[in-house]
Formats: sequence, C-alpha cells, structure tokens
Amino acid sequence: REEKWENFWEERWENSGDGWTSMATLCGPPSPFPVGAGAALLPAAASCTDSSDDETSPRDKQQKNSKGSSDFCVKNIKQAEFGLLDVEEMPALMALRKRAQGEKPLAGAKIVGCTHITAQTAVLMETLGALGAQCRWAACNIYSTLNEVAAALAESGFPVFAWKGESEDDFWWCIDRCVNVEGWQPNMILDDGGDLTHWIYKKYPNMFKKIKGIVEESVTGVHRLYQLSKAGKLCVPAMNVNDSVTKQKFDNLYCCRESILDGLKRTTDMMFGGKQVVVCGYGEVGKGCCAALKAMGSIVYVTEIDPICALQACMDGFRLVKLNEVIRQVDIVITCTGNKNVVTREHLDRMKNSCIVCNMGHSNTEIDVASLRTPELTWERVRSQVDHVIWPDGKRIVLLAEGRLLNLSCSTVPTFVLSITATTQALALIELYNAPEGRYKQDVYLLPKKMDEYVASLHLPTFDAHLTELTDEQAKYLGLNKNGPFKPNYYRCPPALTLPVPSSSVPSQCPPSPVPSQPCAPAPAWGHLRFNPTHPLR
Repeated sequence: REEKWENFWEERWENSGDGWTSMATLCGPPSPFPVGAGAALLPAAASCTDSSDDETSPRDKQQKNSKGSSDFCVKNIKQAEFGLLDVEEMPALMALRKRAQGEKPLAGAKIVGCTHITAQTAVLMETLGALGAQCRWAACNIYSTLNEVAAALAESGFPVFAWKGESEDDFWWCIDRCVNVEGWQPNMILDDGGDLTHWIYKKYPNMFKKIKGIVEESVTGVHRLYQLSKAGKLCVPAMNVNDSVTKQKFDNLYCCRESILDGLKRTTDMMFGGKQVVVCGYGEVGKGCCAALKAMGSIVYVTEIDPICALQACMDGFRLVKLNEVIRQVDIVITCTGNKNVVTREHLDRMKNSCIVCNMGHSNTEIDVASLRTPELTWERVRSQVDHVIWPDGKRIVLLAEGRLLNLSCSTVPTFVLSITATTQALALIELYNAPEGRYKQDVYLLPKKMDEYVASLHLPTFDAHLTELTDEQAKYLGLNKNGPFKPNYYRCPPALTLPVPSSSVPSQCPPSPVPSQPCAPAPAWGHLRFNPTHPLR
C-alpha cells in the first residue's frame, strides 16, 4: 500500500508541473489508516484535483470501470484504488448493516441521493446496497466531492455523477443524470439541501407518483419542505433528519467544533490566539465554532436574530453585537445561519485588509459573493479553495471556498460524528420505505425519540460507556418506560421557519396535502418492520 501511494505522488510530481507546490502544500502526502471492522471507501487525505487532467471536463471523457460499465461520471476512474481503504469509526452504521442485511429491509428500493460524496457517504451507500437498495448519487456541493472516493464508488458499481470543482451547469447536469435514466425510476429520495427534490419537482413532477418519501438532512432543505407542506404542495411524506436530536446535538455541534479549525488551518495556516472573530448565528453550528475558537484564544463576537440563542451566547461568555459594529476590526468572519445575504457587499467593502471570510452553513447564499464579481475588483487564486479579492486601493480579503461550506470543501470532517447522522438517515429511509400505505400523510415528520436514543446507544460501546438503568420504582415515579424513550417527541423540535419557495418550482399536478397543524408531526412506532431496530445492542 505504501509503495502504491509513493508511485501515485511521484506520478503527480512528473505530470503536474508548476501546480505541484500548491497542491502538496494544501493536502500533503496521505497517511495510512488502520484496518477496521467494516470495509469502506476512504481517502487517506483531503481530495486533491489531478491538475494534469484539470482542463478536460469529466463530461467530455469516455470512461468505463473494470466491469465495462460507463454509467457514471467522475474525475478519473483510475483513482479508484486510492479510495479503497478501511474505516473503523462508524460503529452504528456497521452494526445496522450486520443486523439487517439478512432481512434486506430496502429490497426493491431505488434511492436517488444528493449529498456530500465523502468516505462517510461511501459507507452509507454500501450499507444501503447491503440492505437491498439500488442507489444513484450526485453531489450537493461543487467542492466537497473526494475524487478518489467517487472513483472507487464508480468502480464498485454505483452510478455516481460528481467531481471536485464542478461548475453550476455541471452540478445540475449531474443531478439530471442521476434522475433521468431509461429503465430506472427512483422511489426514495435522500437529499442534503433540497436541490435534488427541487429538480424533480421542476423537471419530472410525475416521478412523485412512485416516490414513497423524502429524507432531508439540512436546515435549508427542511425549510423548503415546510414551505411546500404549508402551501399544500408537498406530494409525498418527508422525514426531517436535520432536527433529530442526534443530528442537531452531534453532527452540527461536535462536528463543526472540530472541523472549523481544520478548515481554517489547511487553507490559511493562521494562528488563532488573539484574533478577533465574528460568528454569525449561534445555533448548534455556531455554538461549535465559537467554542473551538474561544478555546484557541480567539476573541469571539456573535450576531444573532433569535433572543433565546442570543441569551445563550451571552451566558456562554460571548459578546452579542450587530455585524456593522465590528466589521471594521475583526480578522475572521464566519457565517452559520443558513440564511441569505448575511454578509453583504457593504460589509465586504468595510472589512480590514486580509480579513478572512468563510461560511459554515449549508447554503452558499450567506455571503454575497456575486457582488464581488465586478470589473473594479481583482480575483487572485492563491491556492485551492483560497481566493484573494483585491480592491482598487490594494485592500484584499481572503475568501474561502467561494463562500461555500468550509469544512467539507477545504478539509475533512470527523468520521465518528457522521456515523451518527448516516445511521439516522438509513433508519429514516427504512421507515418511510416500509411504512404501510396511509401511515404517513403528505407532511414533514420527525423520527421518534426512541430512534435517536437507539442511534446514540450504538455509539456508546466505543467509549466503554455504561448506562445506568432505572429501577421499577424510579420508572413509575417519572412515568417512563425503563427502556425509553426518555424524551418526548417535541424535544428539540424547532418552529417551522419560512423561506420563500419559487412558485415555478412547484408543479400544479401535485395532489393537495393538508397544511400541518404542527411543524413537526411525531413519527409512528416501528412495529411493522421485519427486524426490530429499537432493541438496544448490549
């Protein structure tokens, strides 16, 4: 394996010329990972673009895998062997695969997915395949795809359409190639951001006649689903994974707490101590970013619209400000809201020289990057995913990932935390696919808290953790079942927020659905499944 990696990097040295220095500086040589319990597709370092191939679009290449299939579009299928390693930090997903693959609860499922294509996504796709599903996949972000992993998935037989550095046109082309294929029609959607769902609504509304449900991971996509539901235009049941406790508390908080530092270090090599940082938004993502930066000695300010989150920021020791009050003095601006135009051209004009601007929210609309593409400003690419935008007076700002998601565009994220989210996604797909007709209406649902607790319990053995059990007397006193759930379904269920949905994106053919009486309807029990995922593995 070491010899293969050595040859791989020597080949890049010979072929890439002047581009080698910045690529090596950004990514460095890969390091081997220990062999774990489950086979997976994992890159040994952040995905690097093969610069010898940069000028040729993957759409213009004729590629086939070793089985002769060409039903994919990736950067370079020859990179497949470098995406084949093992992963040991996704215990719950591997446990679910081991328990359920004999029953094949997703047999007959045809899942079309649009998520970040990373090593963790590869494990999820392998798991869905082991449970009986057919999958076709595109990327939800033009910079987050790991080319080695995409190639390895294509080599393994998964139709994948994604590469790092797609254009906007490429992005929608890849989604269309996943959906519009002769002799194959999806019956389940796994989305991250709502772009796939939007595309099907816009281009292929009749497909919803056979689609059983949508599973959505991000706050942006969930907002879009609630808008469709409120307008009576949601055609199928949808599962809101973003607001499940395991996603909010672990993926959003703990993942971002670690990956924000990794993304900033890899792109800027900066020192955090003493730097003044403003974090826009104090939800779970903002909380993770603020905690990490504070621990590194940064002076952290917070902007917030919600008085509850604002009070939390104050009680956690952060100064609550308006962005205009500190924009001239801060060294770093980080957006974590999921909203649009949080940082406008006016803010960008007033920033100090060498201010770093980046986004940790899913949507790429938080920073008004389009306003920077004007004749009087000069763009200078200094390394991969790092642009200097230069004003006529010589002032420059450092823009990371062109305003897109920093951690998945410029670094990697903790595998263990994403195991929690991936397991939740898999369980949501199983639930919607196996649900009897009529169990779910055309509405947006949360997973029951029993499922959140089940996912959490699968990860506890990693820490050699031992749960305390209630006595019969204690359980009776609290009015709880000894085995849970310990939280009501409305726990951590936020109010439905409103984001505008273009009327053109919603076809009139969709059957009407009732406006939900509450923002998150509790999901029914799991008794109809052929295996029992609620039974704790102890």
